[in-house]
Order: sequence, then structure tokens, then C-alpha cells
Amino acid sequence: MIPLRDSIRSSTFPIVNLSIIILNLVIYVWEVMLGPQQLNQIFYIFGLVPARALDIFLSGASITPVLVNLFTSIFIHGGWVHVIGNMLFLWVFGDNIEDRLGHFKYLLFYLAAGVAGGVAHILSNPASTIPVVGASGAIAGVLGAYVVAFPRSRILALVPIFIIFTLVEIPALIFIALWFVIQIFNGVASLGGSVNPVAWWAHVGGFITGALLIKTMAPRGVRGYYRS
Repeated sequence: MIPLRDSIRSSTFPIVNLSIIILNLVIYVWEVMLGPQQLNQIFYIFGLVPARALDIFLSGASITPVLVNLFTSIFIHGGWVHVIGNMLFLWVFGDNIEDRLGHFKYLLFYLAAGVAGGVAHILSNPASTIPVVGASGAIAGVLGAYVVAFPRSRILALVPIFIIFTLVEIPALIFIALWFVIQIFNGVASLGGSVNPVAWWAHVGGFITGALLIKTMAPRGVRGYYRS
């Protein structure tokens, strides 16, 4: 299912959400301009490598490099489908969370969810030497917050029916619940030890973090639902 828009109208301009989207796209354009060898180096320098992070923790060395990579990995993507898909989800759902939290809190929220997703990936794949990149953990946090804050919203989505995509309006609760179940299912399946290109547990960790953070970070007494 591909989300196109939701039924929630923001009351403020989502300057932070839009800036994050633009930054990710600009960085990806820069990635495209690099050669394959340089790009591979970028993934290992700025991506999150679980085995490297674990070695640093166990050695007692400064964890600063791990902390840096937990943040930088959120802004690097591995392909145009990866970055466009992530930014589409952020475009549809992120503005409402920024509207609910306020600009500065939303930035902190986004980064915290991304870091939580990275930590979840390290814990679930401690021996992996493959760098993980992408904003999926942070965006999963946005989805977790969205389903808590706006459970009665509706999502207009492209849904595949056999070989044809059809426009369908789906309750946000169902749309996001199905998405989360898929992450759990694939996450459990990935524990078999085979190499998997998707950090499923980063999605789960980010989602749970977002669902918890929205409760503590959102101002009290704010309406939870606006229908346009």
C-alpha cells in the first residue's frame, strides 16, 4: 500500500518536516554523483555497523563514533526507491506530528526515534558487519506517534489488486496496524541468520519509541483529531 495523503489538516507550516525531506533528497543526489567505490566508503563511514558498534562498547573505548553514526545513518539512503519511499511516508504523516509537537520538539522526536531504531537494529543483529542506512526507523516513529495521536484519521492509498493499483481510503488505524504487523513478521523471519537487506527491527524499535514519546512530548489538552 502506498500512502498519498491523509485526512488531517495541519494548522502550522511543517518547516522541520519539509527541511528533513529536502535534506535527505539533497544528500541522495550527492550520493548519486559519487562513484561506486566512494559510495561504499560513505556507507561504512556514516552508516551504522552493528559489529563495529558492539566492539566499541565491549572494548570500553569512547562511544562517540557510535553516537555519531546513530544520527548520520538516518540521512543516508541506499537507492532511489529507498529514499523516495521513505520521504513519501514522511510527507504524508510527518507534518501532523510536527503540528502536534511543535517544530523543535518534532526535530528532537524524529532524531530520538531514528536513534532508537538504530539501537534496536544493533541488538537484533549484533554480529552484522553490513552498514545500515536510511530514515526508516525515524519514520516508523512518526507512524507510531500518528496512530496514537490520530487513530480516527483516514489514509488515501494506492492498493494493488492483482496487477492493478486502485485508490482506496483506509482508516489510519488499519493502514498502520497492517504495516506494523508486516514489520514484526519479517523481523521474526530475519532472525534465522540469513543476510537481510532490510533492518526490520529498526522499524519496530522506532515505531514503539514514537508511540511512547508522543504521549510524553505532546502538549496537554490538544485535540487529537481534525477532519478536512
